[in-house]
Amino acid sequence: MRIKLDNEKCQGHGRCYALAPDLFDADDEGYAVLLVSGDVPADQEALATLAADNCPEYAITIEA
Repeated sequence: MRIKLDNEKCQGHGRCYALAPDLFDADDEGYAVLLVSGDVPADQEALATLAADNCPEYAITIEA
């Protein structure tokens, strides 16, 4: 699985980095930054899905 983050949709709500801090962080303005490139580690897949499901702007998508 891979995570795709659409930075133009992100409004900086912070749910992704609150729910999955090993996968997301915030930049200096509070917008999401993806910390992983390539495949998501198997032990983080559930958190990646949780973050995507909780993004109010639908800025995070999961690719199989």
